[in-house]
Amino acid sequence: MIKDLALILIFAGAMTLIFKKLGQPLVLGYIVAGFLAGPHFGLLPSVVDTVNVHLWSDIGVIFLLFALGLEFSFKKILKVGGTAVVAALVIIVGMIFLGFTVGSFFGWQKMDALFLGGMIAMSSTTIIYKAFDDLGLRKKQFTGLVLSILILEDILAVVLMVMLSTIAVSNSVNGFELVRSIAKLAFFLVLWFVVGLYVIPILLKKTRKMLSGETLLIVALGLCFGMVVFAAAMGFSAAFGAFIMGSILAETLEAERIDKLVSPVKDLFGAVFFVSVGMMVDPAMILQYAVPIIVITLTVIIGQATFATIGVLLSGQSLKTAFECGFSLTQIGEFAFIIAALGQSLKVTSDFLYPIVVAVSVITIFLTPYMIRLAEPVYGFVSRHLPAKWLAVADRYASRGATTATEDTSSWRKYLKSTIGTVLIYGIVSFAITAVAFLWFVPLMDNILPGAVGKAISALVILLVLGPFLYTISLRHTFSDDFKTLWSENRNYVAPLVAIVVIRMLIAMGFIFYVLYSLFHLRGIPVFLLAFAAIMFILSSRLIRRQSLRIESNFRDNLRARDVQAEYLGKKQPEYASRLISKDLHFADFTVPGDSEWAGKTLAELNLGRRFSIHVASILRGNVRINVPEAHEHIFPQDVLQVIGTDTDMEVFSLELKASGRVMDDDIAIRSEMVLRQVIIHEQSPFNGKTIRECGIRKDYHCLIAGVETKDGKLYQPAVDIPFTTGDVVWVVGQKEDVAILLQT
Repeated sequence: MIKDLALILIFAGAMTLIFKKLGQPLVLGYIVAGFLAGPHFGLLPSVVDTVNVHLWSDIGVIFLLFALGLEFSFKKILKVGGTAVVAALVIIVGMIFLGFTVGSFFGWQKMDALFLGGMIAMSSTTIIYKAFDDLGLRKKQFTGLVLSILILEDILAVVLMVMLSTIAVSNSVNGFELVRSIAKLAFFLVLWFVVGLYVIPILLKKTRKMLSGETLLIVALGLCFGMVVFAAAMGFSAAFGAFIMGSILAETLEAERIDKLVSPVKDLFGAVFFVSVGMMVDPAMILQYAVPIIVITLTVIIGQATFATIGVLLSGQSLKTAFECGFSLTQIGEFAFIIAALGQSLKVTSDFLYPIVVAVSVITIFLTPYMIRLAEPVYGFVSRHLPAKWLAVADRYASRGATTATEDTSSWRKYLKSTIGTVLIYGIVSFAITAVAFLWFVPLMDNILPGAVGKAISALVILLVLGPFLYTISLRHTFSDDFKTLWSENRNYVAPLVAIVVIRMLIAMGFIFYVLYSLFHLRGIPVFLLAFAAIMFILSSRLIRRQSLRIESNFRDNLRARDVQAEYLGKKQPEYASRLISKDLHFADFTVPGDSEWAGKTLAELNLGRRFSIHVASILRGNVRINVPEAHEHIFPQDVLQVIGTDTDMEVFSLELKASGRVMDDDIAIRSEMVLRQVIIHEQSPFNGKTIRECGIRKDYHCLIAGVETKDGKLYQPAVDIPFTTGDVVWVVGQKEDVAILLQT
């Protein structure tokens, strides 16, 4: 096992250096390393025990998904916007259909074709991030849309893995089983997210003083693998559990520390995973399936570019933005390998599928930078040859999308959305509490106090624990401002509002019915009266009401804590950045270089608004944030300027900011050399009998007295009012030229 690990890491290290030198993605280097260390390349030593390698690669998948969850939290789904939602859905549905069609065309089994569709549906987040950085495009507006689409794709990929696992287990597309799996997935997603986001941030806050780097790493990995085990027990994949825990921890204030601590471990096991992918590459099989590889590669490039362009265009973006986004997503990467590994672990896909997908991934990853550069020429060609009427329709649709993509302010819809969300979330939590109580607490009480007394205590404890949640289901946000507006302004809403209040009360009473019936087997009027009395007590109890408000407040604070901190420190764009009045305007951060000539000047002196048509919204200086800075505010080195402007204006501003750095004279370093020299005080010395202040060594000669050595060899730091005497040796520090002038006196 140690020999195999040594061989893997040696090959991986060598390929990492080579591919870094060539400027290529490290993922390709790991795959090449796996091929060299694999059984299909006989010229070098090969890995002996592939079982251990696959075990490590499984751990690598867990770390990759955990790190992905740390980067992409659940809240980002709600914030990516309509463009990302429409585009991601169009891409995934379209590519799964294309993949299934291509697989069926080659006569492959249905599972091979279906898994192929899932593999080619997801673009590579890692590769696109790197390509944007290498090409200097991260400040462009369209890159924000691409990254939003990738966020949603990564999250939908996890859902797709669950669905593929369900289909693979039943070996058929069973509609009822699929719906049941999706419902089960949604239930546990909400439950884990709500409970995890309430409990874990509080736990980390209470123990923050004890969380050194080592301790936090162990706690985070313990939570990760604990969720992995729990998810597996619930019938989900290990990778899904890791992703969920990463998403929960992503909402905590410790998320960045955890990400940095986990990163080396993730890199290690992630490298082993990608090396194991490379070990599956069989040159003979690639030659045998050369035609499917070429066809699937063209399907990925053309299909991703087409569906992404259509999806972005349908969401209301301009034709140019649609092409830029579409041509950026023409590759497959990490999730293709993960889904391929899932198919193999479930033994539902053929052996040839893995190496085919690896070959397609390598080709499409290599072509990514060229496809990104190709977007603008293709857009120019299309815009020149497309009928003018079609271009006008596309422009009108894009402008209409900009004006209609505003938040729905309908009081009825807002009230209905808030009510459904509250009842759904707290209903799921109440259901989970009830289930745990009957699985664990009730049997425990039966053992301690068998009979009616034990059941009565069980019922009382369960209802008290459920109390705050049932209060929220029944009354929380019931009589909100939207409710009062609808009630007073439109009589047509009176009956629906009353019905909603009654339904919420009945749902809360339903939990009480279940507890009383399960424990005491009560039916009819007695159970109804008891349930009604219990709900009235819950609704009238100030203690339960305060507890309900406290739970909701803690949850809201935990949910917003990282965003508030990140926005204050400039690590996250402010909310208004996504609501700018023009589609051409966007938001970006620029750091003032340390040697910038702008440093020390005021905003009024720089006159940035008039010169570049941009607006400085905020200045970030360390942990200090200056919002809407005044004209007299100074700019300092390493300040982060949060700027609003168009792509063109931002580009000009960025070039000017970079050019503001001072040009270094070749002789500056030589002239600035600092030296230490001794000045001997003799009888004719102009400094003899004078104090440090009277000598003017600092003022006139720009030198510093480091110490004075007396005749008897003692070294001391003299006071400014003590005169020098004959025989003193004065040690001075200064620039070489200044010290030379001093020595000549």
